[in-house]
Amino acid sequence: MYFPRTFAEKMPDHPAIIMAESGEIITYLQLEEEANKLAHYFRDIGLVSGDHISLYLENDPYYLIASWAAIRAGLVYTCISVHLSVSDVEYILNNSESLGVITSKLQSEKIAQIVDNIPDVKHRLMLNGTIDGFDSLEEKVKNRPITPITDEIEGTQMLYSSGTTGRPKGILRERLEAKQIGELEPLVQVLLRAYEFNKDTPYLSPAPLYHSAPHIYCLTNHRVGGTVIVMEKFDAEHFLSLVEKYKVVNTQLVPTMFVRMLKLPREVREKYDLSTLKAAIHAAAPCPIPVKEQMIDWWGPIIYEYYAGTEGNCFVTIASEDWLTHKGSVGKAMLGVPHIMDENGDELPAGEIGEAYFSDSPAFEYYKDPEKTNKSRNKHGWGTLSDVGYLDEEGYLYLTDRTTNMIISGGVNIYPQETENVLVMHPKIKDVAVIGVPNEDFGEEVRAVVELLNADDAGAPLEKELIDMCIEKLGKIKSPRKVDFVDDLPRYPTGKLFKRLLKDRYWKGQTLTGAAK
Repeated sequence: MYFPRTFAEKMPDHPAIIMAESGEIITYLQLEEEANKLAHYFRDIGLVSGDHISLYLENDPYYLIASWAAIRAGLVYTCISVHLSVSDVEYILNNSESLGVITSKLQSEKIAQIVDNIPDVKHRLMLNGTIDGFDSLEEKVKNRPITPITDEIEGTQMLYSSGTTGRPKGILRERLEAKQIGELEPLVQVLLRAYEFNKDTPYLSPAPLYHSAPHIYCLTNHRVGGTVIVMEKFDAEHFLSLVEKYKVVNTQLVPTMFVRMLKLPREVREKYDLSTLKAAIHAAAPCPIPVKEQMIDWWGPIIYEYYAGTEGNCFVTIASEDWLTHKGSVGKAMLGVPHIMDENGDELPAGEIGEAYFSDSPAFEYYKDPEKTNKSRNKHGWGTLSDVGYLDEEGYLYLTDRTTNMIISGGVNIYPQETENVLVMHPKIKDVAVIGVPNEDFGEEVRAVVELLNADDAGAPLEKELIDMCIEKLGKIKSPRKVDFVDDLPRYPTGKLFKRLLKDRYWKGQTLTGAAK
């Protein structure tokens, strides 16, 4: 049975969770007992299979304990990003129809602002302290039974999109009725086939647990008895030291983490023993080809890329060996059949760019939003994640950008990812975003917004250098007309750039005349 209880019985003292900063260890027996206590609380307050709750926590061991409690109680649970605005947190709690929320004292400043605006969230628990309107989680669960509830049934997540281009969307994946404990959904089955997870492969999780990929990867490791080392926050050198300390075998990262590590001084990068690493899996954002080439040179052919979404309607993956002969590809599909479609909804031949759709895959819906659900389907009923790309003659998928990021300048469609990939390789750049900003003549023009490693380098000479570099590599149309230097970019710890917020700085008060916003 793919369930942590199996390992609580077979190896109760085996670490299920290790917190990187504090060193706190949660064994499989502790995970089992604490999850059971919370599951009993859910039943005692009247929650039944199919009811909704939310988790609004920083990276804390109780995040995974609460997830396992919700799963064994058959609940639909929503993980809410602590980086969202107060209004988005309020929206998700209400939109998800959550009957309860588990949060922490660290999040009390935000949650206190909406306590009167979430009337249907009747059951409110707070970890590590309380504020008005919340009960102590520790007090509510401490006297509950440590044995399983009698009516266990597998629950599921209903996660929300990050809201990078609009309001967060609740994503409810296809759910099997009366799903038994340990019965795996299709996406988890694919993960176990694609990557080697077991009790002897320590897994390092450097990303926020509210995000779909880190969350599912941690739970998948628990289903096979693995130890999950959770970083409270990502730091490039600390990540390397943890690989050495815990003899990490598997990890899952995002390309911005690769960039941060590659820009460490050589003596720091070479200081740590990374020889135990067997699979460094990455996704969530595009990875520039030079970045991946350098990572493979450094770590060896252990870099695995995948393309998927919270929607769970596809899973495309590629190993280092195949990538080196198909550079830029995200691989071949293990879940779903990819199709590239034109603007009329007709399928395009190999090599031509269009929107990627997937057939023969699990269904999903955007919760209480049939319009968005319908927009994610084409006339064949195939689903899309709104990404643009092409298939080669061998069936390898290449992604060029997202439809929502497209810049339309003088009637020309420009996808900014290509320009971002060039700029991020400059040694003085820490992070970069390329967006469309208002232009009276062309509707939009290309603008680069850059965060530097050293703010003192900002100025006209570096701006000209960056623009000239882009023109040389990409031509004038795809190159920025101007470069703005900023202290920081609104990027989620998951690696996704919050382009909606960035673009609002330029478009606020503007009237669009045919340009894409």
